[in-house]
Amino acid sequence: MGGVTSTIAARFAFFPPTPPSYTVVADAATGRLLIPEISRPPARRRRRDGGGDSSSGAAAAEEEDATEVVRLRTRRGNEIVAVYVRHARASATLLYSHGNAADLGQMYGLFVELSRRLRVNIFGYDYAGYGRSTGKPTEYNTYADIEAAYNCLKEKYGVPDEDIILYGQSVGSGPTIDLAARLPNLRAVVLHSPILSGLRVLYPVKKTFWFDILEC
Repeated sequence: MGGVTSTIAARFAFFPPTPPSYTVVADAATGRLLIPEISRPPARRRRRDGGGDSSSGAAAAEEEDATEVVRLRTRRGNEIVAVYVRHARASATLLYSHGNAADLGQMYGLFVELSRRLRVNIFGYDYAGYGRSTGKPTEYNTYADIEAAYNCLKEKYGVPDEDIILYGQSVGSGPTIDLAARLPNLRAVVLHSPILSGLRVLYPVKKTFWFDILEC
């Protein structure tokens, strides 16, 4: 019974964009994963004197080179998509768990802007069932998703806990708190418009029900 009611609660809590706003392809020459909707060759503007590319074109090229797309296998058997936006002078890395009704294609512009303005690296990922990630969006899948993202930062990119800031927005506050509770040496934890629980997204209930999800 608990599984059935939790599934119903999950349907109220998770709203992945349909269809996804992006696709993932492999570059034929390098095998590098790309999101065509965001990984376009930079638009290069000509100087008025007809000379070479402007500095904005060079900046766009650097931005594209600094973004990496990866697929990660979670402990629950799903394959999730993540993007790593790097800043040359980053002082920290944000592990960003985005809000509801959004996916990486829609979030990428914000990631780039945050990276530039805050001088940080941004590692964002799509939950199971969001974007091009496989599986279904459930409470326990989100916990496995953020764990896979964290492990990637540690194992693939060598980022220490002391440089990681967990950033959870809306429904992303659930997996953010779950992971943060097990990592005492993080740089910081940021909760942006956090939810109280899955049911409380839609209903102003004051009780905690046994079948509720993402209780923060």
